[in-house]
Amino acid sequence: MTEIKRETKETKIEVKVDINGSFKSHISTGIGFFDHMLETLAKHSGISMEIFCDGDIDVDYHHSVEDVGIVLGEALYKEVYPIKDIERFSNAVAILDEAAVEVDLDIGGRAYLVYEMPRDGAIRDFDLELVEEFFKSLVFNFKVAAHIIYKRGENKHHIVESAFKSFAVALRRALEFRKSGIPSTKGVL
Repeated sequence: MTEIKRETKETKIEVKVDINGSFKSHISTGIGFFDHMLETLAKHSGISMEIFCDGDIDVDYHHSVEDVGIVLGEALYKEVYPIKDIERFSNAVAILDEAAVEVDLDIGGRAYLVYEMPRDGAIRDFDLELVEEFFKSLVFNFKVAAHIIYKRGENKHHIVESAFKSFAVALRRALEFRKSGIPSTKGVL
């Protein structure tokens, strides 16, 4: 299990992750929709996660969402690296009714994000642009490459939840045990 704490003037965050855990999660950020998405990420990735964030949500959700992505990414990095005996590459498409989002993932130590998702609008008071901020922070601190591609859908909630589910399933698949040592022709990641 990896635990990271981070405190700034804007947020106080505690994250615990265990990739070999009991698949339990406890999420509390003060942002209902975001909590729902993080619970979805934990459930479908099979990673035990405890995430607590006390942020300046009276100002805006941005600091909390971005900083949770940073700390969760750092915790996952410490939990997974150095890499060996995992599948490394994966992809997944998760659907939720009419919505489908595809995620292609490489857990290879090189951070990169391709994000082709709707950015305009909100789900209740949660701006869609915050989804990109979360994934950007997560991917760059986890040091993985992810392509998150919107395929179809109309309902904003369904589209965003499909993205979180797809990322989670791709992450679970990429972390699957594969008796092969370092999954790279270079012999090192």
